[in-house]
Amino acid sequence: MLTMNNNQNEILDDKKYNKLIVALSVIIPVAVAILFGVKIPNVEPLSFLPPIYASINGLTALVLIVAVIQIKKGHRANHEKLMKLAILLSVSFLLMYIAYHMTSDSTKFGGEGTIKYLYYFILLTHIVLSIIVIPFVLITYVRAITNNIEKHKKIAKITFPLWLYVAVTGVIVYIMISPYYV
Repeated sequence: MLTMNNNQNEILDDKKYNKLIVALSVIIPVAVAILFGVKIPNVEPLSFLPPIYASINGLTALVLIVAVIQIKKGHRANHEKLMKLAILLSVSFLLMYIAYHMTSDSTKFGGEGTIKYLYYFILLTHIVLSIIVIPFVLITYVRAITNNIEKHKKIAKITFPLWLYVAVTGVIVYIMISPYYV
């Protein structure tokens, strides 16, 4: 009778999810880019959404920090719940962000000089890393749910700072551009 060791089981678990991770890592940014250019005609702009989704980014950052504290204290169940909440918050942010941009024109940053360059640096790194972090979050999550804890810990050390940066810079971008909302 053939039996598999834990390493073989981990490889099978990873392979089972790899296609989904790759698909979502491509589909999400492409869909956002496409929907960003779609404007729903004759719809009232959802101008109330930016402070809400910026707050969700801030809350995501706090949840991520508390989740790390919880796992360092050995509270795995709390960590798991908080990480699921962080994913839910990120998905909520994304849906609101898309809804806002499908009903509203993009706001132009009105600052000049050094602040303008700082804003665009933060915005650009926020956007690029928000795309890059998608597969990291998905791989980290899959490694947790498949109980591949050692590999989960290794990638989580990369995922956490990336995700935290995206969440925090989302708030900073909002604060910097908010005076220019119409």
